[in-house]
Amino acid sequence: MPLQNRVTPFGEIVAIAARGLLMGNRGGRLHDPGTKLLSGRRWQSMAWIACDLHYKDRRRVIMGHGYTELFFLDEVTALTAGHRPCYTCRRARALAFAEAWAEAHGLPRRPRAGEIDRCLHRERTPLGMRPHFLEPLPDLPDGSMIALPSAETDPDDPEAIWQAWAIKGDRLLRWDGDGYSEARARPASGLAYALTPPSTIAALASGYRPLWHPSAEAA
Repeated sequence: MPLQNRVTPFGEIVAIAARGLLMGNRGGRLHDPGTKLLSGRRWQSMAWIACDLHYKDRRRVIMGHGYTELFFLDEVTALTAGHRPCYTCRRARALAFAEAWAEAHGLPRRPRAGEIDRCLHRERTPLGMRPHFLEPLPDLPDGSMIALPSAETDPDDPEAIWQAWAIKGDRLLRWDGDGYSEARARPASGLAYALTPPSTIAALASGYRPLWHPSAEAA
């Protein structure tokens, strides 16, 4: 049975078999080491990071007595869920992200990790709530994600089922846990509910290029 440690673009932590390309954490332990079940908490600090699966010769016991290891399909998913690149195992990517962030926000220097964390913490979609950032769809950069209601539900229904779609060129790719399973044409106009935090969207628009799952090319 898969552990509950896979992160969706909505920031939820679910139990699915797919592991993905990146690991990360939210600043501490969110589980009981004995049962490997999550507690009621979904973060311990504002530092939500995305890490490489392999770093030097380190080995970890998954959901042991340390922090709760979380897994992401790819970096597009991690960024959308409100995480940022790790400054230890993904330092080059973290610096590139900070450079793009500084350019997007007109800062004279790269922001420190804590500055990014505090901003992202304000912008994350509250867990368990419907998306709430309306953005012009044509302006959203590659690597950002939007939420669309499933075909079977009314978007005005409070119980509507939302699906995550990633923007890649002129296509929208549906996120499906173990990959991107469907592509459709990206509309040339209109508004969409953006799942990716606004400041991360700005960094993507300023040139940051996230790691995509290989299925994005095949969708």
